[in-house]
Amino acid sequence: MTSYKSFRDPRSDQLLTPQNAALIIIDFQPVQVSSIASRDKRELVSNITALARIAKLYRLPTVLSTVNVSTGKNQPTIHQITEVLTDTRPIDRTSINAWEDEDFVAAVKATGRRKLIMAALWTEVCLVHPALDALREGYDVYPVVDCVAGTSVEAHQAGLRRLEQAGGKPIGWVQLICELQRDWNRTETVPEFANILFAIEGH
Repeated sequence: MTSYKSFRDPRSDQLLTPQNAALIIIDFQPVQVSSIASRDKRELVSNITALARIAKLYRLPTVLSTVNVSTGKNQPTIHQITEVLTDTRPIDRTSINAWEDEDFVAAVKATGRRKLIMAALWTEVCLVHPALDALREGYDVYPVVDCVAGTSVEAHQAGLRRLEQAGGKPIGWVQLICELQRDWNRTETVPEFANILFAIEGH
């Protein structure tokens, strides 16, 4: 029952750590949320809110992106996310594939992290396209499977399979928070860890 006295190097660790990962959230906007068909909408919003809280707790660099807000054709990010990530300014774009937006890619590179935890709506489009491009550029990509959804069950599943075939590493948000916490001796984050993790019992 004795943990190692020194933790593994958090920057070179093969697992996700607060020091080697960044979070990317793309297009969690009202129209996109209302159009999903592969997951219960309330469950999706609950899960993505938990993911945002995880990023805040472990101080993960976070890139938040929207599509077509400045053009007036779409609404901003849902308030459940922005109320958590109050210091993160969304990067708006017109491209369907976020990786084809210069400001977005610059923001990802500015995090200095090579492990990208990604959630986007829809799975088969706004997650798959930038994730494939990021993989091609040598990033490790971790799609958060229970924080994404598609226009159908088949489309969602096909999108995740395509990412796996390209080298993506699927993860769930509960797996993620435990991977970042790693040891109960990291007492600073334990109270909020418990608040986030056990909040699922209330949903």
